[in-house]
Amino acid sequence: SRLAGLHLHFFLRTLELARPGDLGCFVTAAEWLAVNYGAALRRLLAGPLGLVALHRLDPKALPFEDAVTTGAIIGFRPGSADDVVQVSDIASLDQLRDLSAGTTLARASLSAPRWTEIARTRRTRPAGWTELGEICRVHRGQVTGGNATWIAGTHSAGLPERFLFPAVTKARELIAAGTALTEISRLRRVIDFPADLDMHEPAVRRFLDWAKAQGADAGYIARHRPAWWSVGLKPPAPILCTYMARRPPAFVRNLCAARHINIAHGLYPRDPMPDALLDALAAWLRANVAQSAGRTYAGGLTKFEPKELERVLVPPLVELVAT
Repeated sequence: SRLAGLHLHFFLRTLELARPGDLGCFVTAAEWLAVNYGAALRRLLAGPLGLVALHRLDPKALPFEDAVTTGAIIGFRPGSADDVVQVSDIASLDQLRDLSAGTTLARASLSAPRWTEIARTRRTRPAGWTELGEICRVHRGQVTGGNATWIAGTHSAGLPERFLFPAVTKARELIAAGTALTEISRLRRVIDFPADLDMHEPAVRRFLDWAKAQGADAGYIARHRPAWWSVGLKPPAPILCTYMARRPPAFVRNLCAARHINIAHGLYPRDPMPDALLDALAAWLRANVAQSAGRTYAGGLTKFEPKELERVLVPPLVELVAT
């Protein structure tokens, strides 16, 4: 993949030059543990490069004073087929003085599709706790296929209000909201027509002719929608959260029923929840979901995919309300 870091080439060249009895130790950024373009390196280390030790630095423990980057230390013995691998989380640079501590894992653990979890200290699930995904579905917001077209502005003047939906279109809108999003008038509008749109209204016809002239019907997203003019916004989510930043996610109660596009995730309870419980759940997530639970890229940017959020362990709901 052209997205892969240059360190992948050094691992490949090392494998070409390696001889029986060689040892290797590289320090790299850590994003390859979790991202798709790190799959080739994970296969190399699980196989012919013979991983024997993996130490992942906490994203806040920047390994270099003059660079904002993540860090991982990889020890390997080319050709090794040891049954176990040593892994550890490094919380501070002081721990680098002695890397003998950590967890011993079976080599079979390296078959996991991503390695973020295997490099973390194992957490025992407390009695009664459940994964967030058992309580809520987590959905990324809708991709518009062209914000310049589908976020309302002067180009959409005259469109009927019923096609204009207040929506969160920037992560900073959630961060600025704090605990709850209450002011809908400050949000921009996303244009969302139904697939079976009646195109006889002059304002609608004018807008669609303009959008088509801009190529809005020709993009990949538009071509794979039931109708190119229908963005298909999801229903308002009771809790919205950011998913990419240099900080933990912001979990915000959506009290004004705003929609959201793909700059945020929406948490949708599997069963109806009263407002008090939704408030308590959002507050607990704000206080307990750490930045380290996501996948961190070389520049310190942390991303939470929906499935990663769904794996977050939460206490029994009755306890949340009681506190």
